[in-house]
Amino acid sequence: MNREEKSQLLSELNELLSGSELIVVAHYKGLTVKEVSELRDKIREAGAGFKVTKNRITRLALKGTKFEGIADLFTGPTAIAFANDPISACKACVNFAKDNEKLVIVGGANTAGVLSVNDIKTLASIPSMDELRAKIIGLLQAPGAQLARLAKAYSEKEAA
Repeated sequence: MNREEKSQLLSELNELLSGSELIVVAHYKGLTVKEVSELRDKIREAGAGFKVTKNRITRLALKGTKFEGIADLFTGPTAIAFANDPISACKACVNFAKDNEKLVIVGGANTAGVLSVNDIKTLASIPSMDELRAKIIGLLQAPGAQLARLAKAYSEKEAA
């Protein structure tokens, strides 16, 4: 890789990191190409992104972003999952790591600061925005549905 390619990769990575709300850092040593592709697909389905990174370039790209505090996590075969949704990347990585012990989550960061592995697992257990919206809609519709059932039952009783 020549200097131009490195500087272009550095600027692209810096832009990517600056535009994200959350980053999960993981080691993927021992994963096959098929498993990495499967992980990428699952993370994309969750609305996040996944990138295998060069540690030195990533540490340089972190400078000037809100994620500077995680530079020490970039050792060994490292990959990052990134998203604008604070839960989707965590959930996808934690669920994949449950089934495949070769993916080791080492930490991460969000706009509030550095996240430990336990913080990431906690975020992964929170329902997604879509799940929360569905629950709220269900709660809002429940009283109306009960009222309709009662009115129908009363009218059927009157007719009989």
